[in-house]
Amino acid sequence: MKVLHLVAGDLSRGAARGAYWLHKAQREIGIHSTLVTSGRDNLGEDSVVTLGASNISRVKFALLNRLGNLPTLFYRKRKPWIFNTGFAGIDFTKLPEYREADLIHLHWINGLVAMRTLRKVKKPIIWTMRDMWPLTGGCHYAIGCERYQTGCGECPQLQSKRSSDLTRLVVANKRVSLPEQLRVLGISHWLSECASKSRIFADFPVQTISNNIDTQIFSPVDQQTARQILGLPTDKKIILVGAQRVTDFYKGFGLFIEAMKRIQRDDIHVLTFGREANQAMQPVDHTVTHLGFLADALSLRLAYSAADLFLAPSLMDAFGKTLAESLSCGTPVVCFDATGPRDIVDHQKTGYKAQPFEADDLAQGIEWVLNLPREEYELLRRNSRERAVTYFDSRVIAKQYKKLYAEMLR
Repeated sequence: MKVLHLVAGDLSRGAARGAYWLHKAQREIGIHSTLVTSGRDNLGEDSVVTLGASNISRVKFALLNRLGNLPTLFYRKRKPWIFNTGFAGIDFTKLPEYREADLIHLHWINGLVAMRTLRKVKKPIIWTMRDMWPLTGGCHYAIGCERYQTGCGECPQLQSKRSSDLTRLVVANKRVSLPEQLRVLGISHWLSECASKSRIFADFPVQTISNNIDTQIFSPVDQQTARQILGLPTDKKIILVGAQRVTDFYKGFGLFIEAMKRIQRDDIHVLTFGREANQAMQPVDHTVTHLGFLADALSLRLAYSAADLFLAPSLMDAFGKTLAESLSCGTPVVCFDATGPRDIVDHQKTGYKAQPFEADDLAQGIEWVLNLPREEYELLRRNSRERAVTYFDSRVIAKQYKKLYAEMLR
């Protein structure tokens, strides 16, 4: 069983990190897995092929991506949100790794794989959707728009009023590019439901296999020790909030600000990580420590372990890897009972799921966790770690994929 994973981007963060952890876990359980990435670093793994290792190759991928997205320039009033056409990428069927593979596993492919290349693939394909892009006309999160169900057009992100706009062309290109031997996977039940309703995947079977994390890397550190290492107060209730970029439109940071205004207590300390967190926290009326952008797992592990709870106010998330990482470190999570996070948190057993998207209930969830008696809070922490290990560990998810691979190859 030889599997080729294809994922765009550096393996140290985002969707690529999840694909890398899955690849490693699959090799541990006996699958002959190879991963090809457009990133620059193979993290010391011979089984990882990096196409972006040189400056020339990185410039090439950057130019390809720009060329593929040139049509968006015709929409001068478009919103400054991530958007991809899927027109740009390499022909991966010319790679020796493709020729040796029995099965192709796609992940986040923007800028690496051009959709038209899929027409040439004569092997079974699994596509793990790590956001909404595979099922839309170019956006990565639809945020209230359901036009992907009818083939897009009149795109609110492009600020288009035409039914036959760029998004409809992208949908048409995706549909004609998809091979028959395709299995579509959502990393949450919500994302799978969206795919099943979409115009693009209407004729394909869709199922759910959860996203994965390495629970050996993300394991609990003694809370007081973690706080001392990070220079945090040891006598405060610490609320952690963070993402790669907390100001991304779908991360719901405004609702976090609103919820914090409702927390009237003087024992709160807010801990943040991610780009632009410093500026975004100015309206918060509590003491704050900014850790900045955390690229390494050890720093993230210490941040999760130092906190009393992790707050995730996302409006829309395909899964919510930071939530699972927090649980794995034994730190309960407060989030909204919607989209991907709905699958991760067990209400009042590993955290609190607030009514979407009510800042009042988010604040109530924070208070509920912080006011628990010590014994009940410690049970919450143990439950959190157990849930992460049982449902989201990379080796658990690798076995689920192995079963699917065997079924498709038969």
